[in-house]
Amino acid sequence: MQTGFAFSRFADRLASIVELSPGDLELLANMPSSICHYGSCHHVLKKGDHPNHCCLLLQGYLCWQDVDNHHGQITSIHVPGDVPDLYTVHDPRIDFDLVTLRPAVVASVPHRFFREISALSPSMSRALLFLLLTDAAASRDCIINLGSRDALARVAHLLCEVTARLRAVGLARDFRIPSPFMQSGLAAACGISAIHANRVIRELRRANILQWQSKTITITNWNELVRLAEFAPDYLRLRGQESIIDPLIHGHNATLTRPSWRPMIV
Repeated sequence: MQTGFAFSRFADRLASIVELSPGDLELLANMPSSICHYGSCHHVLKKGDHPNHCCLLLQGYLCWQDVDNHHGQITSIHVPGDVPDLYTVHDPRIDFDLVTLRPAVVASVPHRFFREISALSPSMSRALLFLLLTDAAASRDCIINLGSRDALARVAHLLCEVTARLRAVGLARDFRIPSPFMQSGLAAACGISAIHANRVIRELRRANILQWQSKTITITNWNELVRLAEFAPDYLRLRGQESIIDPLIHGHNATLTRPSWRPMIV
């Protein structure tokens, strides 16, 4: 069982949405976990599984994907610190596949741990509920993205969300992020063809909004990307989210305020 790395990532994620007390950190520091390394496009969980643990993402990206769909529709993307299958604490049935988009490191955390910290701390119970509510809100926003925005706005919005969530846990501070996917994966997440996705990326490049190398995306004009996406991060429930979205005050190089926490146990 390993705790240090997984503890830090999960504490970062919770601190992005709630204020952690010293007692909360002590509970998190005792989190049991087994850590696994996966390659790209690995199915961490499959439809029909009934796990007795949750997947805490430590490095890389995970996504929920409907592999039975002809287009392999991606319904959500998760960044380090996320627990995409937290709902299985209450209902262990898996109805989509949980897939790595790139090589990833994932900690398996027993369901009993989440039940125990919820029983021991009302604030931790509230924090876990907020994680579930945020996932539900992100799913609703995904429906709006696919149903109400054109291809350019869909791609811009997805990139804004991934960047904002990474910055909330102390990553992508310079607006440079590891690319979550190849352009075919981007197409599956935005409900467009791979050809159309390639066309949109070329358009964003020509407008000097971003640079996209094979494994790295650099956003060179954050304010314009936000404008194209009409991105408002309220649904992510991030603390200090105003510093993501207020270009007039904070400018292109704004740094999302990352709530501070100090480990009591290491």
